Parts: sequence; structure tokens; C-alpha cells
Amino acid sequence: MSTTEQPSVSYEPSGPTRTTPHEPVRPRTAGPEAAGQEPTGHKTAGQETAGQETAGDEPAQYDEGFAPEVGVGPHPLPWPQGERYDPELLAAGDRRNVVDPYRYWTREAIVADLDTRRHDFHVAVENWGHDFNIGSVVRTANAFLAKEIHIVGRRRWNRRGAMVTDRYQHVRHHPDTESLTAWAAAEDLPIIGIDNLPGAVPLERTVLPRRCVLLFGQEGPGLTEEARRHAAMVCSIAQFGSTRSINAGAAAAIAMHAWVQRYAEIAETP
Repeated sequence: MSTTEQPSVSYEPSGPTRTTPHEPVRPRTAGPEAAGQEPTGHKTAGQETAGQETAGDEPAQYDEGFAPEVGVGPHPLPWPQGERYDPELLAAGDRRNVVDPYRYWTREAIVADLDTRRHDFHVAVENWGHDFNIGSVVRTANAFLAKEIHIVGRRRWNRRGAMVTDRYQHVRHHPDTESLTAWAAAEDLPIIGIDNLPGAVPLERTVLPRRCVLLFGQEGPGLTEEARRHAAMVCSIAQFGSTRSINAGAAAAIAMHAWVQRYAEIAETP
């Protein structure tokens, strides 16, 4: 990728831009089902409510089969009062993958608090082959507090890499890119594709719109031709080494952080 100086690019809502067909820029990864353990229970509606679960979901506690034990043990008496606290967690301890201020809170209380300050960008990811990277994208979307997560294609997605963070997000399913585009148009949200394609503009020199949908493809093929047609703009990520691509989850994190750097309120360091 060239490092020649290029002018800054700002998004202008002038309608979809088309990019030329291209060969896949990422080699396919082996075993899309490698992470396995696909959940058996899923909502049938378009949007899954954050904080709800069904039979077959991952365990509620972060350390059950995922990582070394984290969190806190039982809360000493007297217990704190308020509807936000979960008596079971107060009694048994809280080992979930949540930041310390949310210890012992119910899932519903955490989601309600997050809803008061979610950011204005949405994250959409294509799911045609059960890509194991989707979980990583979802986890990052939680870390950067995306407004919603949109799964495009297959309803079932590989949740292992999400580390249970999807329970604190609003997840919406779209059967195809056309459905996502129709929803985004109704919400007046431009779709910004992220992929290193011919005709893509450098993310590093682009001003992302505050309200938008960041659309990511799968590991291997990247954005589908249909997704590229529906995107208002496609941004590339500068690379300087010998590899043809970076991991899809890493690319998603870079794009989300570009939005955060411009728009998020960052607390001052004490």
C-alpha cells in the first residue's frame, strides 16, 4: 500500500459509490466451525434484546470454561440496597466479564445504564460462513459501546469470541444486505464499508460521519459484492508490511477506534 501523501477525505452523503470487482484480499481461514459450540437457542425476531438469554447460551459466569477466575467473591454483610443489585450475585460472588463499577448489578440494570450513553455508530458484520472472528468484533463493539450490532446473513453466529459481551448489547439480525440497507436508510444512517479494495479511501485520512453503520466482511473474502454496492463509502486501512491483510477482528477494532478518537468523550487522566 502506498504511503504517498493524500488529502483528507470527508464523508459526503451523495449516494452509494461503487467499487470495481476484485480478487479476495485475504486468504480463507481453515475450519470456520473450529470455535464450535454454536448456541442452540436464538430469538426469531429481527432484534434480540440485550440482557436476555435462551437455553444453550454461554454460561453466565465469565470464568466457566473461558478464562481464569476473575471478579469478586460474596459481598460482605450488610448488602447494598437497590433494585440494581442481584441477590444471587451478592450471595455467591460476581465472576462476570464486567468492569468493577457493575459488580453485583443485574444484567438488566447494566444494560439500562449503558443505554444512557451508547455511541452513535452501529456495527454490522456479514455472516455467511460462521466466521469465528464475529465474536471478536462483537466484543470490541461492546468495549467501544456501539449503539447496536447487526448480523447480516445467517442468524446463528459464532459467539465464542464475544466472551458473553453480546448480552449487554442490542443485536439485530438482517437476512441479507438489502435488508440492512433498507433499515439504515429508514434511520438516515450511511453505511461505511471497511475493506482494502480498489477505489477505497484511506481510513486514516477520512472523517467518518458521527451517525453511521460500520460494515465489515468475513475473514477471507472480505466484503461481498452486494455489500460494496450498498455502501456509501468504503474505507481502507493502511498496511506497511508483507502480509496482504490483517485479521477481520483487528480491522474492526481499528475502524471503531477511529470513530472513538474523533467523537467520544475521553475522561481526563488524574
